[in-house]
Amino acid sequence: MFIVNSYSLAVVFCIVTMLCWGSWGNTQKLAGKVWRYELFYWDYVIGILLFSIVLGFTLGSVGDAGRSFVDDLKQISPENYCSAFIGGVIFNLSNILLSAAVSLAGLTVAFPLGVGIALVLGVIINYIGEPKGDAFILFLGVILIVLAIVLNAVAAGKMNKKAGSTNKKGIWIAVAAGVLMAFFYRFVAAAMDLNNFESPTPSMATPYSAFFIFAVGIFISSFIINTIMMKKPVVGAPVTYKEYFRGSFGTHMVGVLGGVIWGLGTALSYIAAGKAGAAISYALGQGAPLIAALWGIFIWKEFKGSTKTVNILLTLMFVLFILGLGAIIISGAN
Repeated sequence: MFIVNSYSLAVVFCIVTMLCWGSWGNTQKLAGKVWRYELFYWDYVIGILLFSIVLGFTLGSVGDAGRSFVDDLKQISPENYCSAFIGGVIFNLSNILLSAAVSLAGLTVAFPLGVGIALVLGVIINYIGEPKGDAFILFLGVILIVLAIVLNAVAAGKMNKKAGSTNKKGIWIAVAAGVLMAFFYRFVAAAMDLNNFESPTPSMATPYSAFFIFAVGIFISSFIINTIMMKKPVVGAPVTYKEYFRGSFGTHMVGVLGGVIWGLGTALSYIAAGKAGAAISYALGQGAPLIAALWGIFIWKEFKGSTKTVNILLTLMFVLFILGLGAIIISGAN
């Protein structure tokens, strides 16, 4: 299987993770013009699952190092199967809850709150589970990125012309989503031997098999979680499977593409974790809201006609973001 052998390449992979996690939402935005989120989500999870299979039979099966994809799946212990699978279920629930929170409380409130909690709590959990890197510099970088996310939220809030009351239910759902999201990565990482990808401990998973089991967890749990959301959506009328199968091929492919983009980022994060450590890989990836902000500013023109105050906030956001990323990268090199 393909293995990352240098910290610098691991950092590149983590940056690609951040780009992917911050970019897949564009496919939802495109599909959202004709497609409800609950319907889009099915194509999204199918894209993740298909990508995990293709990755396993390609990068997960080349070379002499480690174990090949199929051989690895045969020897993983039930405990590690369960750990990676539970990671998929937790992610799925947190991701859908975050979407519900955005529908209730708005993107500028729910998304930064949920992701901010997931970033801080997730780094703590992953660092305790696999301590790699300088803790002080790592958490300094995390704080800087959280401040950048907050500034982005403030700037977006000032652009909102209809500043109504914030939905408290949406805020609590965002908090719950953030707490859950902080745990999913650790469950998958715990199933892998992060200290030795070349000769993994028997019964433990490689990144490729762990990611596949994680994707299966997302897919299977969707039949419960997303079906409930389809029947009892937080916003809008219920949708049916009949509506899903009426969707055009192009619309379905947009959702699948979204899943592939997110899946690529997640897989690279787990592959990089052997050199960078789970906490650093996770922290770099969770800078995704700032990548999403870049799309919003330069492609979707969401800040067109912004005031001087908003422009200052956005400038400070990017400065803190870059400083935060630099600190996280340096922490792993120490």
